[in-house]
Amino acid sequence: MDVLVIGGNRYFGKRLIALLRESGHRITMLNRGSSGAPAGIEHLVADRDDESALESVLAGRTFDVVVDQVCYTPRQAEIARRVFGPRTGRYVMTSTVEVYAYEDSAVPVAESVLDLDTVLVDTGLAWDHPEFREAHYGEGKRQAEAVFAAGPPFAWTSVRVAHVLGGEDDFTGRLDHYARRIRAGEPIAVPVVNRPATYVYVEEIAAFLAWAVEAEFTGPVNAHSHGPLTTAEICAEIEKRVGGRAVYQEVEVGEVSPFSFARSYAMDNARAGELGYAFSHSSEWLPRAVSETLGVKL
Repeated sequence: MDVLVIGGNRYFGKRLIALLRESGHRITMLNRGSSGAPAGIEHLVADRDDESALESVLAGRTFDVVVDQVCYTPRQAEIARRVFGPRTGRYVMTSTVEVYAYEDSAVPVAESVLDLDTVLVDTGLAWDHPEFREAHYGEGKRQAEAVFAAGPPFAWTSVRVAHVLGGEDDFTGRLDHYARRIRAGEPIAVPVVNRPATYVYVEEIAAFLAWAVEAEFTGPVNAHSHGPLTTAEICAEIEKRVGGRAVYQEVEVGEVSPFSFARSYAMDNARAGELGYAFSHSSEWLPRAVSETLGVKL
């Protein structure tokens, strides 16, 4: 298949490209030119937000599948519909568990909990400003999905990715946040009621996306390993690697540590299972993920 990957030259994106290449697909990568493509991969350069530049660089090109790793806003989704719709048989957007951030459910949430028909799309918000976009990450993804769900028929899927762990190239600094505090005996801020959340290993989400490229389903799908994790379970694994002991400080108001959640919106991956994908359990990879990111041996 001819596959266009937009963005995605780091973390699980680069792993996805490697897997697709190993499977024999013809890969084209498109980004703004801030990073090059792996050797042997065709590289197109255009600003994701510049519709005319995208039309120009893709003139005369069609693809079996487009994987969009950098669709963050409804404005970008509208551009994607217009530019990629006529050029691909199927469009795969990497979305996020954060689309469920308004939920507070005692049971894991299925895709249908989020009714995209009821999501208000506002392209007039300050989506072009990086600070606004980062602060409204989940909302931007929600509205982007709503754009794809509305309007003329369009073969799309949104992969709602859980919190990703693992890899020596984890750039988020979230595990390091805990490791530093555990080493120093500094308090770790958590909400008074701290909910578990769903996670996925970096290699597994790349494998799922590669599988999704070859599949035919449409609509949203939750992507995560079985076995939600608590802050304490993650910190316990870090303690084994770096020594020290986690000290928790409950806060009623204010910022909490990265993997602490006052709301409960763990995802349900039953749809992925019904479609034929079998996720692992977090206990199978958590020690390896922590060791990789912190640079310590198992």
